[in-house]
Amino acid sequence: MAELHVRPATAQDWPAIWPIWHRIVTAGETYVWDPATPEETARGLWMPPAPAVTLVAQVDGVIVGTALLKPAQPGLGDHVANAGFMVDPDRARGGIGRGLAEATLAEGRRRGYRAMQFNAVVAANTRAIALWRSLGFAIVGTVPGAFRHPTEGEVALHVMHRTL
Repeated sequence: MAELHVRPATAQDWPAIWPIWHRIVTAGETYVWDPATPEETARGLWMPPAPAVTLVAQVDGVIVGTALLKPAQPGLGDHVANAGFMVDPDRARGGIGRGLAEATLAEGRRRGYRAMQFNAVVAANTRAIALWRSLGFAIVGTVPGAFRHPTEGEVALHVMHRTL
């Protein structure tokens, strides 16, 4: 694989982010958002204002993945980050997710976050869970039946955490 380059997204990147976001959310397998979310709403969800930052992963100048890094909570909880990750489904299993995750963890440390938590990791998403565990995350809580998976039915959502 060519070198992966991760950088903060700009407004001009949205047209390349949207197809990735749309395919993943429409599949209804990994994110709780409504699969029918309109583009402008999706843009607001994935590219919120600071202190959040949206990142893009590029290979040979082409955006192949994206991440959203933001405080998990406002105010007294803003020292813990939350993040979401999406990789172009046509590029899955090529190391992009791991590279994007490692870059996002580094960016979180750079921004002064002391930990990172994921609030809604779909239990059926075993590849993501394996990736997060390999990067030092642990499941610290599970909400049974909290996600309506399109083929698995009601499955659990995990809360995962690690210090930075």
